[in-house]
Amino acid sequence: MILKAENIHVSYGKVSALLGVDIELNEGETVSIIGANGAGKSTLMKSIMGRVTPDIGQIFYRDEKINGLEANAIVRKGIVCVPEGREIFATLTVQDNLEMGAYTKKYTARQLNEHYDEVYQMFPILRERRRQLAGSLSGGQQQMLAIGRGLMSAPQVMLLDEPSLGLAPVLVEEVFDFIIRLNKEKGISILLVEQNAFMALEVSSRCYVLENGRIALSGSSAEMKENPSVKKAYLGG
Repeated sequence: MILKAENIHVSYGKVSALLGVDIELNEGETVSIIGANGAGKSTLMKSIMGRVTPDIGQIFYRDEKINGLEANAIVRKGIVCVPEGREIFATLTVQDNLEMGAYTKKYTARQLNEHYDEVYQMFPILRERRRQLAGSLSGGQQQMLAIGRGLMSAPQVMLLDEPSLGLAPVLVEEVFDFIIRLNKEKGISILLVEQNAFMALEVSSRCYVLENGRIALSGSSAEMKENPSVKKAYLGG
């Protein structure tokens, strides 16, 4: 077990966002979380990353409790998040954005260049655009940059929050191909939050269905594809 959340409750004032959520991510695994807008998916990601403090519950990374830590400390331990909406630094160059991803690491100049090369090998278009302002990239290229920025800290776990949001269908397929490569080639354990349930189930081995702040269903992605409730609500079946 590389990541575990137990009985997570989060509220914003009088509004409850999460009501006792339990999830597990095994090493080398890709797990998806699907659900409608407002189900609490992004709140769960923010809780794991220390950007939201749970009212109740605990989060463990490699059996070490991490809730209560600052986000930068969580990144140093080996967890990164590619946030919903990408949140790149639009007025910085592509390479400056990547350097920001290494902010919590004390790399030598040689190590930093090695990490640049690793990202550029995965996303060759970013090498071509490395001196270009990030805000001038296309939506798909910005998503590649956001993932590349996350890779710069050499994560063991990557949280991906709605990576297909706002992308054309052809780019959605490309981004999900990159997700498969992150898991298979880089050995990164992935927790994927995604409204495109079909694609999420295609790339994950297990799935949680989050509804109104609670885990409504969980199981293998193959089982979820055949579940009548999932088909009706998320797969158009």
